[in-house]
Amino acid sequence: MPDTLPTEAVGPLLRGIAVLREISDAGGGASLGDLVRATGLARSTVDRIAATLARMGYVELDGNGVRLAPRLMELGNAYLAALRLPARLGPPAERLAEELDESVSLAVPDGDGIRFVHQTTRRRAMSLSFRIGDLLPAESTAPGPLFAAAGWSAQDWAAWRARRAAAPAPGRSPYAVPPRPADGDTPSFGERAARAAKDGWALDDQNIEPGLIAVAVPVRDPHGDTVCALSVVSHTSRHSADSLRRTVLARARATAAVMERELRGADPAAPARAAGGLAHWTGASKQELGAEFVESLARGLSVVTAFGEGREELTLAAVAETTGLARATARRALITLEHLGYVTSRDRLFRLTPRVLGLGHPPLSRTTLPEIALPHMARLVGRLHDSASLAVLDGDDIRYTARVATERVMSVNITTGTRFPAHATSMGRVLLAGLPGEERAARLGRTGLPALTPHTLTDPAALAAELEEVAGKDHALVDGELEEGLRSLAVPVRDRSGTTVAALNVAMHVSRRTVAECLAEVLPELRAAAGLIESDLHVVGRFSRVSAS
Repeated sequence: MPDTLPTEAVGPLLRGIAVLREISDAGGGASLGDLVRATGLARSTVDRIAATLARMGYVELDGNGVRLAPRLMELGNAYLAALRLPARLGPPAERLAEELDESVSLAVPDGDGIRFVHQTTRRRAMSLSFRIGDLLPAESTAPGPLFAAAGWSAQDWAAWRARRAAAPAPGRSPYAVPPRPADGDTPSFGERAARAAKDGWALDDQNIEPGLIAVAVPVRDPHGDTVCALSVVSHTSRHSADSLRRTVLARARATAAVMERELRGADPAAPARAAGGLAHWTGASKQELGAEFVESLARGLSVVTAFGEGREELTLAAVAETTGLARATARRALITLEHLGYVTSRDRLFRLTPRVLGLGHPPLSRTTLPEIALPHMARLVGRLHDSASLAVLDGDDIRYTARVATERVMSVNITTGTRFPAHATSMGRVLLAGLPGEERAARLGRTGLPALTPHTLTDPAALAAELEEVAGKDHALVDGELEEGLRSLAVPVRDRSGTTVAALNVAMHVSRRTVAECLAEVLPELRAAAGLIESDLHVVGRFSRVSAS
């Protein structure tokens, strides 16, 4: 990043990104006071930045605290989509992980470090915790020597030595990387890079932390340039470094060859992208919020989202057209982003850099569905003054994974983790209705339908007909079938593929609302909340796996 600030740099964008980086480095949340101290900005400036980011859906404000919100991942997703590697190389990486029963990663170079862009982690008691977007020092990893061997210039090596000589940057890595020897490890890393250039693979033998070992091989594009590294990561409880190399190297190389053939294939057609309405939205937000909304920050961050699948490189004109911004506004934003290292340019074409992933992607990439849902559920409960819950199918039951209760003398008292028979609940019927027809029939065929109240539907044929109706109208209302006097209404929550992954409900005593009032007053609010949850889920789940519980 150049030391001299360009005269056309956008100050509010510089300051807004500084705040975002501090929240990211703090693990995804910080107090406003902490942000003031960390950035050196005035409290009023931090307040305005936080209000603007909240308006964009990038953070959640809670009193004096600020937390990153799932919507922020659209910035990192723009880079990952433009990169194309996770979408095209993720499937062979997942097959290799399944074949080896080991964790597999894809990483790209980022200055003198590496960033992960894809993870396929095996579920074990001692599992790996790398996240998409994590930045690690090149010398502490298996991919690092490969990238150094493939293209580091004398200037790159000098920058690396300078970084090693300096104190570690706060927030550079969330991992307890062992301290370097007193005299540094320049010779050893140089030797590792030389061996990687000669052998075509590299080994990490517990450089990140004791017990962690990895073997990495390069993946090259049709021009022969190393574009990413494929790593197989294990633990010394399963392998020695040498046995891991013997076990996985040939198969990792075979997978890298598959990936390289994939990269030689034709690129998918670039999707059409209509001109954005950003200028109108930011203008309207400025009119509504006044001085609390920093319009130039919102516009500058939104320039990042102009990039994506089929839009790896864009001209200034294309950025302006895609965002709906004036060329001068887009140009100043690009100049600022390039100064900060989030954009690079060549021959009047701009592209995003891996550094974009540092804007909140690592802490958010492990966000679960309940974490996504809870803020929206809290607002739903605030509007309706009735309790809301989220549940998933667990065998023949539903299991509550998130809940927001209302404050009442008489309220529905259910805790997270509670299980109920799916057939007698509104959420269960929504989840059963969302199953493929054969699976739904098989479940009904093997499941007993006990009567929990005199009103519980227990006839398999009648329940099958009810589930068909639920599937058609996309909601379920259950009245007194789980417990006398309990009325609940539920709608599905679907992932990017359209699969029902959870159900959201509102429950109340029958004295609160009639059935007609539930359908007229509660159902629209319930559907709107589910839509917001789905919108965040689709952002988070684009390149990351989202746990449903």
